[in-house]
Amino acid sequence: MREILNAIYKKVLTTTDYQAYVDLRDFCKEAMKTNIALGVEYLLLLSDRMETVIPQLDSAEDMKKMYLLHKSVMLVGAPYSFHLYLLYAESNREPSKKFYPPRRKILKQVVDALQELADDRLDLLAVSLPPGCGKTTLAIFYLTWLGGKNPNEPMLTGSHSNSFVRGVYDECLRIIDPIGDYLWKDVFPNIQVSSTNAKDCRIDLDKRQRFETLEFTSIGTGNAGLYRAATLLYCDDLVSGIEVALSKERLDKLWETYTTDLRQRKIGDHCKELHIATRWSVHDVIGRLEQQYGDSDRAKFIVVPAMNEQDESNFDYAYGVGFNTNFYREQRDIMDDVSWRALYMNEPIERDGILYQEDELRRYFELPDRTPDSIISVCDTKDRGNDYCCMPIAYQYGQDFFIEDILCDNSKPEIVDARLVEILIKHKVQLSRFESNSAGGRVAQTVQSDVKKKGGITHVTTKFTTSNKETKIIVNSPFVKEHFLFKDNSVNQSREYKKALDMLCSYTMAGKNKHDDVPDAMSQLAEFAQSLTLGKVEVFQRPW
Repeated sequence: MREILNAIYKKVLTTTDYQAYVDLRDFCKEAMKTNIALGVEYLLLLSDRMETVIPQLDSAEDMKKMYLLHKSVMLVGAPYSFHLYLLYAESNREPSKKFYPPRRKILKQVVDALQELADDRLDLLAVSLPPGCGKTTLAIFYLTWLGGKNPNEPMLTGSHSNSFVRGVYDECLRIIDPIGDYLWKDVFPNIQVSSTNAKDCRIDLDKRQRFETLEFTSIGTGNAGLYRAATLLYCDDLVSGIEVALSKERLDKLWETYTTDLRQRKIGDHCKELHIATRWSVHDVIGRLEQQYGDSDRAKFIVVPAMNEQDESNFDYAYGVGFNTNFYREQRDIMDDVSWRALYMNEPIERDGILYQEDELRRYFELPDRTPDSIISVCDTKDRGNDYCCMPIAYQYGQDFFIEDILCDNSKPEIVDARLVEILIKHKVQLSRFESNSAGGRVAQTVQSDVKKKGGITHVTTKFTTSNKETKIIVNSPFVKEHFLFKDNSVNQSREYKKALDMLCSYTMAGKNKHDDVPDAMSQLAEFAQSLTLGKVEVFQRPW
């Protein structure tokens, strides 16, 4: 059968002949009598091909004819393919009102993983996306699809609040409404709603049973004992907000409630788990599950940040239903780095063991009204990928070093190199030390040459570092805290300066640090400053 399907499919790829497409659909239906997976495989290929072909047809009549055939293709596969179900269920809606097609370019990877969960190739799936990207709505469609497939097995949805689960309950009812906008009834014609309970948020499909098909509860209410999950345990945003995320005790309590309450509602030996959330902390439920199951081939953890490596939005959907790059950049500008990275980039920060607490940093409003003893800098050069090049500028007054400016940039090397020259000339930096590891030596040579060409006075030196970075950061932190002064938050700081301070104050000794470039640069500056002050001669008057 595979050879026949493949032969017809090859024909379909070279023609717009209507009959060839009909033949492939019909042979897929025949294959599904003995091998559902094989038939669905070619239905998916056929659907993708038809999406490409339909806009290229010459006449409106041919387009309509092929469109209706495409609907029949999707309908045949919809009970078995979540992707085809999503496409078919919304096929009668206006394009601008559809949920899945505009978001498909990003959400398809999640759809494929949800299919793996349904096909028993996964036991656990965790999805981390920024707020408002459609992750919960996608899960709601998934619930209605699984409910139609397995109407006599209960599924349990848990979240942080009653209002949230009530919203999920209402949306599920809207999708399965036989006279609504969606075509759920076409996909599952023999399944109907047998009962609903708005008060307790329960929906029973097909026939009345002790535990309803779709059940919804808020975590920690004590009601979970009234529910069971045989097909799916779905947990959505168990962390209610930053107040919980900031408290290790509350996160511990949340984990305990999840493990002893929600998770204990699972019955049978094939109940899957789906976790969808905006990440807040490494100690949240998804974080702990990843620690426990991260290496398992039966678990998958999907993370899609708000911005890609080019600093552009991943969620700039069609019809304006997503978020463009400017929106995210504005959010980043007004938020502290820790919250931005957790909420939008899904890089939760370990808040325990923070090396530099913001309130323990020394601050200043303006520089002393006298000529500084020296103006120095160091440069932790950009190494690869998303690493940052960091150069703090320090004005020395006695034993104090005022951090007047900070370059903190992960742009392309040619952009960063030019900015290094500009900032050295702007502040009339006298001495600057570059770390010569990796590309540092080359950067230092280039910067020194360009500074001289533009009339700058900076003398650039290099130093190869062999010491352990983490150790260096920790052992130099007392000097930074005692002798470095940073601009007060009330002072008009640049976005780059704020970003650098956020990165400094999010460095932890207890967990992983994705960006340690700023604390590393401060440790280098501390070492450089101490090397300059150790040999300082103090003039004093003889006491006799």
